[in-house]
Formats: sequence, structure tokens, C-alpha cells
Amino acid sequence: MTAVANRMPMRFAGFPIGAWAFAWRTWLSLVLALYAAFWLQLESPATSALTVAVLAFPWRGQGLEKAAYRVFATVIGLIASIAIVGLFSQTGWLLIAILGAWVGACVYASSLFDGFRSYAAVLCIITVCLIAVEPLDTPQSVFELAHERGAAILIGILSVTVVNDFLFAPDYFPTIAGRLEALHRKVSAVAASSMHGVGLPSEDVAALLRAITALRPDVTSLGTETSVGPARSAAARTAMVDLVVQLEVSRSVAALTASPSGGVDDSENKNPAPPTISKSTSKTAALALNWMKSELLRRDRNVATSIRALRRGTTLENARRSPFYRSHRIALENGIRAFAYFVLSAIALAIAGWPSTSVALAFVGILIGLAAMSPNQSAATTLALVAVPIGCLLAGVLEFVVLDGVTAFPLLAIGLLPFIMLPALLLTMPNPALVSFGRGILVFTIAVFAPSNPQTYNPQTFLFACMFLSISALLLFVCQHVFPPLSTAGKLQILLSEARRDILMPVTGTHSQRERDEALFRDAVRVGQIVSAAGTENSDAPLIEEALACFDRAAALRLADSALGMLPPDTPVLLRETAMSAVRDADSSAMLAAAEAMICTETEKRCPTEDAASALAAAANLLGLTAANTEKAK
Repeated sequence: MTAVANRMPMRFAGFPIGAWAFAWRTWLSLVLALYAAFWLQLESPATSALTVAVLAFPWRGQGLEKAAYRVFATVIGLIASIAIVGLFSQTGWLLIAILGAWVGACVYASSLFDGFRSYAAVLCIITVCLIAVEPLDTPQSVFELAHERGAAILIGILSVTVVNDFLFAPDYFPTIAGRLEALHRKVSAVAASSMHGVGLPSEDVAALLRAITALRPDVTSLGTETSVGPARSAAARTAMVDLVVQLEVSRSVAALTASPSGGVDDSENKNPAPPTISKSTSKTAALALNWMKSELLRRDRNVATSIRALRRGTTLENARRSPFYRSHRIALENGIRAFAYFVLSAIALAIAGWPSTSVALAFVGILIGLAAMSPNQSAATTLALVAVPIGCLLAGVLEFVVLDGVTAFPLLAIGLLPFIMLPALLLTMPNPALVSFGRGILVFTIAVFAPSNPQTYNPQTFLFACMFLSISALLLFVCQHVFPPLSTAGKLQILLSEARRDILMPVTGTHSQRERDEALFRDAVRVGQIVSAAGTENSDAPLIEEALACFDRAAALRLADSALGMLPPDTPVLLRETAMSAVRDADSSAMLAAAEAMICTETEKRCPTEDAASALAAAANLLGLTAANTEKAK
């Protein structure tokens, strides 16, 4: 037996070689984009450089997916800019209200998605701010700006794509496969413990659900990575869904093993009966436990199969979707606040009476959009308030110290090198705050420096850009203190109220296994959102307990739905109706009685309804246990 030591990646100056390779690719992409924009004599070459800064990702799949969404969102933003200015350019404050409504609507849409879909909604804000808000005093130039900036964005996207392909940017699927395998090992350990009646603490289960569902935005980027990307993405999605189901089945097995009599709590039933354990009840409980154990093993095999398909790039049968939980109420709250921030900032700038304040208002809209993608908008604005002065300082050093009047393009490219590579290295850090800080510095430095052909080196223009960008960050910071974003407690209460509402949905027995699995994953996403909002606060631990109790209860009801779907067509009508009525009322005792009837009415060695009876009995037992846990959590 040989021991193989884990090889640590080679490092230089504290960063892995892969991070340095990414930084070099980012610099080359930006230089190529600027060269192409200068050669084509575009009016806004800085937009090409900003596009590269926004699309800078260590993995090829992420950059390509973001580029696709950037093209789509840019087209939508261009159309919206032309339409809004064309219809409302002479309406004064009505135009501001319409622009604010657009910002609010895009923030609302951004809150309903995750990953690059959320970014696409935000980019619609950025495009409108750059094309319609910034030139408010010259609305006749909107069409020309839309054409120029659209072309510049396409050049930036093409530059990133070409450099990543020629310099062999690494694929993302090995990293995703490694993370899924690590999660599979953890869930398998939980499953092994559950066979002995040992369950995982609720806070650890919630954290594990969050870790699984947090991979969702990364998994979607696999589809654009290679020719077999869609197959790999489907396999990764299926693995995530099966991991969630395997974890829930493990908890069910642990609960049933620890409480073999079923744990049915008659206190919540409409017609409570004495909790006696008859011979048939013991037999049904044993069948339920054995069926759940076989289901646990099946799910474990499914996860391993999906991960193998991910690594090999093969098409997976019965692939699952990984739906995202969307809280329309939270999205609406965010959209209303975004509208208020934009309008309040416009009023403040109008009262100030400064010239060219439309530039500051455009920056406010951009910062509102960027903050909307963060779980903590106040923290994102505070981070921008810190990153903006640093970006301005770096841009000043680049323009007036390093370059200082240089007009030759090779010298410009060399001067940009350290100002691009250092923030790019921060983008490879595991800390999300450092990643956001690095991207902010990169974007703000390019935005303030605003490379052009020829470079103007105008101190007044530079100071005005720094001032307007700093004022916009400060304005948004003040507006968020006057009208605070939705609080963590508010988000938790909304998510929990929606979780309580969903467990009251009727169960019909008409859903497929795929639909039930996907619905369970969607509930797991909501648990992950609650864990993310709660953070590490001990005071929010009871809320996480209640969220997990609601998740367990919904899983038990879906298991009952699955049992109804297993009934053979020749099942007696009375027995079928009795089972459906018990499930519809969420009556655990009646469900257990129906399961016993399915077993006792058959004389064959193998009952046709045995699987349905086992699943129904397991659902009844779990429903009784989760009912008590839900009440305790409340």
C-alpha cells in the first residue's frame, strides 16, 4: 500500500501559479481590447476595457457564460435607453421617475435570480445609466452612444474569448466535480451514521444544504465551457438534487431507526387515537424502515453515477433541474428601495445645482445595481465607499506618475500591467470580500482612468471623474441610512412565512418523482438563503430550526405524494380514496392505518401495494415526528 502525498500547487509571491496565469490573461485581454478599440477609432474604448474587467474570471466557462448574458443584457439596455429617452426626453421629472422605475424593475428581476442571470438584470441598469442617464443634457446623442458602446462591449467580449482559448484557460468542471465529491463524502458519512439511528445536528444539516445549493450558479456555467458542457451541467445539477434527497433520506432513516414505533404524534390529528403499537404497526414500521434504507442506497448510487457522468462528459438519463427559490416579496422590497435611492439621489443633485450632475446620477444607478447582487447591500455600498478612493488614487498614479504624457501604445500596455494584475490576483482569493474588493478596484481604476486615443492627461477631467464617483458612492450610502435596505430579520421572517405557507399546499399524488426531487431542492435553496441571511448569529438559531422543520415536513408530505403515485391501477377504490384523504389532511394516524390496510388485505407473498404501503408508512411516521419538531421550533 503506497501513500500519495497531496501536491501543493506551486506558488510565487504568495499566489499559486494558476492565479498568476489568470492575471496575465486578464492583462492581455484588456490590452487586446484597447488595441482593437483604438484601431477601429471607437469613441468609447474605455468601455471595452471595462468589459474585460467585468468578465475577468479564472475559469473559461464562467467568462463565456457571463459574456453571453452581457451581450443579451446590453441589447435589452440599448433598446430601453433609446425608447425611454425617445419618449420622455422632454418631460423633466417624469423622465427621472421613469429611469428610477427602470432601475427598480431591474433590481426586482435581479433579486429573483442568482449567478449571471442576476448580473444580466443589473447590467440592464448599467447600460441605461451609461447611455440614457449620463447624457441627459444631450438626448440627441443617445443613439450614437448606444451604437458606439455596443460595439465596444462586443470587442471586450471577443478579446476575453480569444485570449482564454489561445492561452488554454482551465475548465471549471474538475473543480465542480471535486466539490461535489467532497460533499458526497460528507453526506455518505451522515448516511452511514443514520443506519445506527445517529442524526446530524440541525445547524450542521442546514449548513450542508447551503453548501450543496450554493454550487448552483457555478454549475450553470459548465454549459458554455465545451461541446459536452450541457451534458456536464445536467450531470452536476442531477448530482446536487440527489445529494439533497440523500441527505433528507438519511435524516429520515435516523429518525425511524431511533423511533421504530413510528413516532406518530396524534395530538395534532383531528380524531386522535390512543398511540398503541399493534403487530401490524410493528410490521409496517419495519417495512417502512427497510424501504427507506434501500432508497438511501439507491440515492447514494445515483450521486456517484452523476459525478462520473460529469467527469466523463456523458449524457445522463433522467437528468434533474435545480430550480432556484424566488421570493417575490423580497424582490419587490428591494425594487422599491432601489427606485427610492435613485429618485432621492436625483433630488439631492438637483438641489446642489452642480454642473454635469447627470454623471454622478449615472454612477449612483450603477452602484445601486452592483449592490443589489450582494446579500448585504449596506456592506456592498460601504465596500464601494472604500474601493472608490483607492481606485481613484491608483488611476491618478497610473495617469500622472507612471504614464505622465505617454502616447505610445506599448508604453500604455506596460504601464497598465501592475494596475491590472494586482486586482486580478485578488479575484482568485477564496475570501468573497477580497474578491469583491479586487473587482471594485479593477473596475473603478479603469473607469476613472478612462483610456482614450489619444489620452488627454487633463487634471480637471480626472478630478471631476473622481469627485462625481465619490459623490455617487456617498449619496447612496446616505440614502441607505435614510431608507435602510430590507433587514436580515425582515428577510428571515418573509422566508419563514413562505416556508410555512408551502407546507400547506395540497398533495395530489399526480407529481412525478423528478418533480418531487426538484421541489425538494427548491426548498433546500430556501433553507440555504435563510442560513445565509442568519449568518453566525446565535439569536437566529431557532429560526434555522424552524426552517429545517418546515423542510422536513414538506419532504414527508412529498414522500406521501410519492406513495400515492406507487399505487397499482387495480388498487381498490375505497383504499385509494382513504389513502388520498389521509394524505390530503396530513393525518399521520390515518396514513399509517391506510398503509396497514394495504399490507393486511393482501394474502400473496409479495403484496403489489407493499412499496406504496412502505413509503406511506414512512411518510406517516416522519410526519408525526416533524409535526412535533415544527411546533417545538415555533
